[in-house]
Amino acid sequence: MKFKFLKHTADVKFRAYGKTLSEAFENSAAAMFNSMYRGKVNSKLKKKINVSGRDLESLLYNFLEELLFLVDSENFFVSKTKIKIDEKNFKLEAELLGDELLNYEISIDIKAITYNEMFVKKENGKWVCQVVVDV
Repeated sequence: MKFKFLKHTADVKFRAYGKTLSEAFENSAAAMFNSMYRGKVNSKLKKKINVSGRDLESLLYNFLEELLFLVDSENFFVSKTKIKIDEKNFKLEAELLGDELLNYEISIDIKAITYNEMFVKKENGKWVCQVVVDV
């Protein structure tokens, strides 16, 4: 299982899983975009981003916030991510594939990423990320 949505009273909450930390972050991005649009997104465009943080939670927050910024500022809607994480220095490089947002009918508008209930941890040999996004 890549991710699952959890019950939340007003916002969208999910957990993303991965064998590696990078895979868990990639699946976090997939869950966030899946909450906005459930169909297939084309991979016509490519972007690269670099993000840093002070710990794993802030790195995840900053990564998802950067993806949301690309949606809002450049109408770039992500279909796939390929991530490399430097766990010691809390740095991330990502190659993003996606398409123009205008080609899709978005069902939920995400306003912001939150630190509410957020965690990034290793559980039973696998990585788990939990995120709540404000809608």
